[in-house]
Amino acid sequence: MSLHSSHLANDPETTHSPPQPIVSYPRYPIGRFRRPEVGVPLPPEERRNTIALLAELPEQLRNAVEGLDGEQLSTPYREGSWTVRQVVHHVADSHMHAFLRIRLALTEDWPPVTGYDQDAWAGLHDSALAPVEWSLELVESLHGRWVMLLQSLSPEQFQRGFKHAEHGPMTIDFATQLYAWHGRHHVAHITHLRAARGW
Repeated sequence: MSLHSSHLANDPETTHSPPQPIVSYPRYPIGRFRRPEVGVPLPPEERRNTIALLAELPEQLRNAVEGLDGEQLSTPYREGSWTVRQVVHHVADSHMHAFLRIRLALTEDWPPVTGYDQDAWAGLHDSALAPVEWSLELVESLHGRWVMLLQSLSPEQFQRGFKHAEHGPMTIDFATQLYAWHGRHHVAHITHLRAARGW
């Protein structure tokens, strides 16, 4: 499975679990992703704002982990979740997939794309132990190219897309919104943990 299937729910999370004896961290600190209406292009200003969120993500992710030591980076952001280090590497993995899918959508006619087992990826040796700096640098370069590409597209090109094996047809407009949300979602996991722990 990939793309956190539950991310694509139509309704945002509006309530949290009752207080627990052990501090808990919300799964959706900024709410669930709201699936856009099928076939409706983003208004130009909203599209520009969404691209701007992708442009801001590398700095936000770097700031979120600034000053954390090895033990803190190895702390799960909530009970039973990935560690902060795994979250950073996951953002790089996930956004590489998104960038490649968009490039396929621009060069092929609605190509099929497969998902991937994100939990298995997060459990691989490099995701569990590699320095976060490697993925921070990767995300900076990746988002630089991604934003440059998106800024060059015509409104018609944003309606091109790919067929996701689990989630069906997704336009470039849709994917841009989803991954702008996705980056903020995971940055919030880290910043929420830091605030709760006083780091």
